[in-house]
Amino acid sequence: MADNARSGAGLYYGYWLIVASFVAQFVAVGVTNYAAGPFLTPMTEELGWTRAEFTVPRSLGGVVMAVTGLLIGAWVDRFGARPFMTTGIVVTAVSLWLLGSVDSLWGWIALNGVILSAGAAMLGNLVVNVTMAKWFVELRGRAVALAAMGVSFAGIGVTPVLVWAIDAWGWRTAWEALALASLALGLPFTLLMRRSPEDHGLHPDGRSDVAAGRAARAAADYSGSMTRREALRSASFYLLIVAFGLFVINIGVMLLQTVPYMTDAGYGRGTGAMMIVVASIPAMLAKPIWGHFIDRLEPKPLAAAGSAATGIAMCVIVMSVSAGSLGGAYVGFFLLGVGWGGMIPLQEVIWASFFGRRYLGAVRGAALPFSLAFGAGAPLAVSWYHDLVGNYDGALVAVAVASLVAAGLILVIRPPRRESDAPVAPHAEAARSLR
Repeated sequence: MADNARSGAGLYYGYWLIVASFVAQFVAVGVTNYAAGPFLTPMTEELGWTRAEFTVPRSLGGVVMAVTGLLIGAWVDRFGARPFMTTGIVVTAVSLWLLGSVDSLWGWIALNGVILSAGAAMLGNLVVNVTMAKWFVELRGRAVALAAMGVSFAGIGVTPVLVWAIDAWGWRTAWEALALASLALGLPFTLLMRRSPEDHGLHPDGRSDVAAGRAARAAADYSGSMTRREALRSASFYLLIVAFGLFVINIGVMLLQTVPYMTDAGYGRGTGAMMIVVASIPAMLAKPIWGHFIDRLEPKPLAAAGSAATGIAMCVIVMSVSAGSLGGAYVGFFLLGVGWGGMIPLQEVIWASFFGRRYLGAVRGAALPFSLAFGAGAPLAVSWYHDLVGNYDGALVAVAVASLVAAGLILVIRPPRRESDAPVAPHAEAARSLR
């Protein structure tokens, strides 16, 4: 496959990167967002922690991921994803194994909030989506969507399996088993990653006719790209951060809190895990559909629709659970999954279409500290609200309102005016991307 990447022979190498990115995101998101919920009740009961204390690593993890993204973003532009992802999967596996021996709250915070989060950041969202944006332009929506199916598949393949493993083996052995499975699955695929098609004599989307004047969209996307410095001067940069920050906070909250939320309402842990599955299946299956329309329609109205869907779904979930309607809860989680399905591809395509692909790692890395600041505190705030009030209802309604506000904001954001559309040779990319 490496030979194909260099020569362009056979299947376009970008499709192998979609597969590798699918697996990488399955592991990275599975061991952070999807894994935490099943462990919450058994760990807090055995170790005597409050739910807010248990949640601290996930909020701290958002900060760690932001800092990691800021530090490596421009270097992903320069060196590609592979060295960072290889390091990330090793760090992730080691931290997961050590979590099986944790006894103190500070050890839990350090391992889960700092080390695991840094490893997952090098393995997941930023590096794979920047890579997808470089290898695909005309087919970017579908490529990012297919790769992001790994995120949703984690809800199908991780949450119910972990609930079973914890109940059968205990939470300590479950962490160790998760470590071994993550390393065995993730490491081979990280080695497939490549920086950009131009490095191997290829063109985005597998085209061979860029020089003949076709694929003009890919050429314009490249030549009109904005550097990190230029992006930071634009209002659009900060408006996107606020809009998508409000859009995505519901996913971190629900992945962590759904199992305890449902058990508090009188349902079993298996029912709570099934709700994650009910959301994850449409989230996974809807991603190619979202990607298909993203490549054909204006992505901003689609993003607004996806954000509004998550807000409405959250309201349906709260009303149904409060009323004791399990069927209504299933409907709410299904709709939530449909909204989640568009979240990643819409966000990544809009960022790339606004700022171009040439320096996208640097631009997205600069945005992460601001973006994750919105999401970092949300799971902790929801847990704190529960510890104070005794239920989740008010906090979840506030999360729903945030999604609805995001929908309106996304509609009004305009693309930035790019300072220069002058073509720049690909070999100049590395030095300029560090600005």
